[in-house]
Amino acid sequence: MIHLAPSEADLHAYVDGQLDADARAEIERWLAAHPERAAVVAEWKRDAEHLRTQQALPEHWPTNPMLEPAHLRRRVRARRRARLGIAAGLLLSLGLGTGVGWQAKQLQVASARLPMADAVSAYRLFAVNDASDTLDPRQRAELQDWLQVHFGSNGAMPDLQAQGFTLVGGQRLSTEQGAAAMLVYADRNGARIGVYLRPGGWFPEPGQRRDGELLAQYWSRGNTSFAVVSPFDDRRARNVASVLGPRG
Repeated sequence: MIHLAPSEADLHAYVDGQLDADARAEIERWLAAHPERAAVVAEWKRDAEHLRTQQALPEHWPTNPMLEPAHLRRRVRARRRARLGIAAGLLLSLGLGTGVGWQAKQLQVASARLPMADAVSAYRLFAVNDASDTLDPRQRAELQDWLQVHFGSNGAMPDLQAQGFTLVGGQRLSTEQGAAAMLVYADRNGARIGVYLRPGGWFPEPGQRRDGELLAQYWSRGNTSFAVVSPFDDRRARNVASVLGPRG
């Protein structure tokens, strides 16, 4: 029985035919036990087959730059991330799982035991190391509006440029208590941290906990709880949490 969910990189390698027979069989067994993820991966495979077919016939490549193979590969990756985001939102909303790269336990159970387990899960799902462009002004404005609708003054997007990080992505999620969000920031070298917001003033005192290779630093302000999730050894993330969190 598989106890660990495959990482997103493992699933992409599976779709692209880059795994050996044993690893492929292990992922297929895991997918058979997780039909929601299997449906997402099946869509990825259809996209990949379509792209491989186009690349196999270069004489038929279109002249439109939007349809060039490199652009198509980026579109396929974006659709994969979007579909994974939809699945993750449903899982977080229903408490049925903790996502790719996380132990295959129920999120609801983990959240009851571990502070901000959903924040760590969202980081593992979305703060991946693929190349990602900074959000354009329209996307930033839409995300900011959504955050303010759901979190009011607590929904102001942090500006972390002074700490060396730029906003590169944002995922709107659901929890049993309501809307949640994972904001992903990256530095010039691609190192990433996540800032997570969810409803509920669960933490009268700030805290932190290590989860494998990650560190979650969390606190509450009013009726919103926050977490900064990062690699455990990233000292700058500790500075980010001290800047964003409650004053001591």
